[in-house]
Amino acid sequence: MSEVAGQIAAVHESYAFACMRCGHGWEQSYAIEHHTDTEGHECVRYVAQGAVVPSPLSRPVCENCDGHVVRIMRAGQVASVRRPPPEPAPAPEAAAGPEGHHWHLSDLLHPFQRRAS
Repeated sequence: MSEVAGQIAAVHESYAFACMRCGHGWEQSYAIEHHTDTEGHECVRYVAQGAVVPSPLSRPVCENCDGHVVRIMRAGQVASVRRPPPEPAPAPEAAAGPEGHHWHLSDLLHPFQRRAS
């Protein structure tokens, strides 16, 4: 990509982010501009909402809690991350004995208990 008559070639990319600290999710679109400096070195500049910003891939920060443990995904993934967690599985019931009797620890220890005289 090169500059043509003062115009800058840019690629547009969007990313989805999810904070592992607070659970906040968001998406952001970037214009990724490729420039050549005065010494001929290629450099890249990220622009979001008209402002130059750091690369979203370097060290993203949660816009809600300023946390630094942020998962980066392809765009369109925030909804899948923000779903409520699945319901916990019900606890397994105690093993049923004859006639539907449920065994408890005290039932198992009963034969070993001393009888009062």
